[in-house]
This record gives sequence, structure tokens and C-alpha cells, in this order.
Amino acid sequence: MNSFFAVINRMKYINRWGLMRNSETENLQEHSFQTAVLAHALALIENQKFGADINPEKAAVIALYHDSSEIITGDMPTPVKYSNETLTSSYKQIEFEARSIILDKLESDLQPSFSNIFNCEDCPEWVFVKAADTLTAYIKCIEEIKAGNNEFVGARDAIFQKLSQNKLESLKYFMNTYLPAYELTLDEQ
Repeated sequence: MNSFFAVINRMKYINRWGLMRNSETENLQEHSFQTAVLAHALALIENQKFGADINPEKAAVIALYHDSSEIITGDMPTPVKYSNETLTSSYKQIEFEARSIILDKLESDLQPSFSNIFNCEDCPEWVFVKAADTLTAYIKCIEEIKAGNNEFVGARDAIFQKLSQNKLESLKYFMNTYLPAYELTLDEQ
């Protein structure tokens, strides 16, 4: 019996933003889908507007699985994960081990293909996945603040600073062209 896909299905049980009061909860499966949509969009924009040659579909698939290790580890809050070099390095090793545990639940002939998705931090699509990951966090902050939850103001500001320092042309383009609509109500959109 191979339980890989049943384990992946458990993403829906892993809630994000655990240290903060949420107006609306967000689970890992929802986050991964939104990250995939945005990674795909960023890669397409980079190709069509800025002449790159990135595989948007590969970016989307990588994004679907980018936080799969959290099925084993749970969601580690970003300020904790990156508080110092030792903790960051240790957590990256834990994430690698967790991904290996999940991959081992797959038939051996499929493992290399999924390993290329799970462990793709050196591929050109990865920077688009990471940018989309940060962008989804920023959008979550916008949504929480719109709902009257000011606990997300500090996170929004810190994440905006990180996004502003990112050099991806497609991210800048998205932030100028598409991001403002996230501030609007349905009737305004």
C-alpha cells in the first residue's frame, strides 16, 4: 500500500498563522493552491512581458507541493524559523527529512519524478514559487486587515518590505497591476 496521496491530502488539516488571531483560517492546501496560481502567473508574466524562458506549469506544480513538509512538521511561524542562522539551518534539514518521509510513501519508480518537484530549490522556477509564497502571505494580511483584524498590520508591513526588495520584474509588475484589486470589495472589482 502506498499512502503518498493520502498524506498529501492531509494538507487541509494544517492551519497557517497559528500564533495570530485569524478572522478567517487558512490551511496549507488553500495556501498551496493560491501559491500555485500566483507562481504560474508570475512565470507567465516574466516570459511574456520581460522575455524570460521559465516553465509556468512547472512553477505551478512545484508550488502545489512547496510546503508539503509541513504535513509532518506543522507550520513553523516565519519569525521563529528565520530568527537566527542555527535555527534556520536546522529547520531546513528537518524540512528535507520530512519531504523524504513523504516521498518514501510513494512507489519507488515514481519517487525520482516527485523528488524533482519536492527538492527543486536550484531550478529556475523556484524563485517564482518563493515570490508567490511571499505574495500569498501579503494577500492574507490584506484580507485580515480588511476584515478589521489589525493584528496583521505588522506582518503586512514586514512582508511588503520583503516583496519590495525582490528583483523579479514580474513580481513588481503584478504588484502594480494586479495587487491593488485585492483591496477592493466584490462590487468594486
